[in-house]
Amino acid sequence: MATEITKSDAEWRAELTPEQYRVLREAGTEPPFTGKYWDNHDDGTFRCAACGNELFDSTTKFESGSGWPSFTEPKFAAAVDIRQDTSHGMIRTEVVCKRCGGHLGHVFDDGPADQGGLRYCINSAALDLETR
Repeated sequence: MATEITKSDAEWRAELTPEQYRVLREAGTEPPFTGKYWDNHDDGTFRCAACGNELFDSTTKFESGSGWPSFTEPKFAAAVDIRQDTSHGMIRTEVVCKRCGGHLGHVFDDGPADQGGLRYCINSAALDLETR
């Protein structure tokens, strides 16, 4: 996958917090109900914490009960890439920032049926909220 932003491992480590680095660059997952945005209801745009790419709008955020911020769709389809993830002995669909390649989370098909049925389950550590 080609990205617009390419940086060395040392550059990413210098720019991100250890938790952001673990999630965004090593495809880590924060524990449920611990991230700063899982229960956040502020109005705004969620951006990639690594590169500032606009990813999700707060109007598509919903309470999934999963413990992670959940969205029905990206703000722009072209903002994210999805790919198969076979880690941890299961098959899932990984969501990555198209601009920098940072791991954001996963998408599942158990979202609100009346809004397309998808649940973008995203790590808070991968996001920054720009409030309106």
